[in-house]
Amino acid sequence: MNIPFVTRPLSTLRYLAAEYPVYVWSIGLGALGPLMVLIVPPIRKHYFGYKKIPLPPITYPLPKRPRNPPAGYEDEDL
Repeated sequence: MNIPFVTRPLSTLRYLAAEYPVYVWSIGLGALGPLMVLIVPPIRKHYFGYKKIPLPPITYPLPKRPRNPPAGYEDEDL
């Protein structure tokens, strides 16, 4: 069985990089994605002082006073 990548991996990679650079770059950048998820956040936190932003409020705060119902808008007999 003659599988080029198994028998000669470096020469096969060199050939693919010369003939199909788009595939090589896309595989390389795609492999960096999961590594960046693990590596970048600790570096930002430790060296650059990154702090997470507070979450936006999901409810509107009620005023700390008694709530008065509106008056003067009752339906009257016409």
